[in-house]
Amino acid sequence: MVHPIGLSQPSRRSALRALFAITGKNWRQFWRYPLNAVSQVLQPVVWLTPMYFMGQAFSANGQAQGFAGYSGTTDYMSFILIGYALSNFINAVFWGMGYALKNDMDAGVLESNWLAPVPRPLLLIGHTLSSLTITAITSLLMLAVAAVLFGFRPTGNVLASVLTVLPMLIGLYGFGFIFAAVVLLMREANTLVDMTSFLVQIFSGTDFPVTALPKWLLPVSLLLPLTYGFDAVRGWLIGTTTLLPIGVEIALLLVFMVVMIAVGLRVFARLERHVRTTGTLGAH
Repeated sequence: MVHPIGLSQPSRRSALRALFAITGKNWRQFWRYPLNAVSQVLQPVVWLTPMYFMGQAFSANGQAQGFAGYSGTTDYMSFILIGYALSNFINAVFWGMGYALKNDMDAGVLESNWLAPVPRPLLLIGHTLSSLTITAITSLLMLAVAAVLFGFRPTGNVLASVLTVLPMLIGLYGFGFIFAAVVLLMREANTLVDMTSFLVQIFSGTDFPVTALPKWLLPVSLLLPLTYGFDAVRGWLIGTTTLLPIGVEIALLLVFMVVMIAVGLRVFARLERHVRTTGTLGAH
């Protein structure tokens, strides 16, 4: 197979070496400033504190009965914490792919990086692997702090919830490829990341049960596969009432994983070829 720039396709070992080199570079860069990790652990606790007290204000004897009517659980804070932890991974993929491209554009190295005999999607995956690993570590630490401060106590099947998250994250890469292609086309990342990640988090039910949405907005949430990922994980961990049987939601996530990866790669390839043809690849 011939690479789009005329070079032979690198071997699997070479591709993995390039992938780990990009991941290692980003990993070292992040931990060179360890206060980044402290910030990612403690800042969410600060933002979530008002939600905790608001939940307490609308609870009786620590039980949010009104909230249970929508979600099937009175544990409001655990519901919020799970959604927040999962939304961190959405941001990791969107910022890891989209903003990494924008940084390369601003630094003037995107075109030279694109000349490397490595599949371009692999370059994007390399930027996100370290982000996902760091996000997993900081999210677990954040949940540990929240367990002390807010009483986060998952009582369900942790292993099943982790296995449910995996196809959701892999499918999320499909979104990331499409998003990266749009960044290449529009040469803008900040606004796109903020708007896209915010809308996805809202409609996937990060902060509230999607059944609380107006009827004319609920179909938007039901069309997002991430909604079922959030829903299934909460069902496993804290016993919420799921939109569909958990087995059906997992099947939807597996279909989503396959379809979104295929669609994302196709869209990225076509738009990336367009910007190379028009000569705007490195413009910013």
